[in-house]
Amino acid sequence: MSRVCSVCGKGQTTGNNVSHSKRRTRRTFKANVQKVSYVSEGKVVNDYVCTRCLKSVERA
Repeated sequence: MSRVCSVCGKGQTTGNNVSHSKRRTRRTFKANVQKVSYVSEGKVVNDYVCTRCLKSVERA
C-alpha cells in the first residue's frame, strides 16, 4: 500500500528519534491514510485518503 493521499498528495516525511541521552537516529512519519470510496467529478472512486481530507470529501 502506498501511503499517499490521493486528494492532497500528503505522504511520508522524515525526522529523528531522540533518546533520553539526546542521540538522534533517522525515522519516518507515515501519513494516516484510509481506503475510502468517495464521489469525484460525478464518479465513485475507491482510493486512499488522509484523515484530514476525509472530513472534506463527499462520501459515496
